[in-house]
Amino acid sequence: MMTTKARVLIIAVALLLLAWTLYEKTYEVSALVGLGIAYLIWSHFRQGTVALAARAYHNKDYGKAEQLLKEVKNPDQLARNRRGYYEFILGNIDLQNEKFQEAETHFQIASRFPLRNENDKGIVLVQLANLNLKKREFEKAQAYLDVAKELKISSRVQGIVEKIENEIRKSK
Repeated sequence: MMTTKARVLIIAVALLLLAWTLYEKTYEVSALVGLGIAYLIWSHFRQGTVALAARAYHNKDYGKAEQLLKEVKNPDQLARNRRGYYEFILGNIDLQNEKFQEAETHFQIASRFPLRNENDKGIVLVQLANLNLKKREFEKAQAYLDVAKELKISSRVQGIVEKIENEIRKSK
């Protein structure tokens, strides 16, 4: 869990250490340092700053969370378990900024990736249903709710599902 700047700094120090170990002909240590550098580079592309962004998001520091997610240059390279959270957090940030179309896109992508548990998946589906309710697309909203009801969701999420279903019935 590091920012891009921290990774670059650590890699720079590790490269200096690698050069020194090669100069000293301690090849076993050189191999370990080289593997460490390779791991840092790999984790930058596969893990990114999503874990840090999730921590900032849970602490309600949405600006920092968004900034950390913007450090991910190519979200398609993220590991499957990170991509879902990446899209989930961006969707919620866009929702707070009233960018409803972008939020819907992020939630649709998040619904295709694994999340921590079924309740998180249910939250994504409820957000999609709510966005479609605002657009008065009741059939799509109900379809998302039907899928969410099949999941193991908390009573809080179940209450939201019931409220949205009542709104759909009233609006028809």
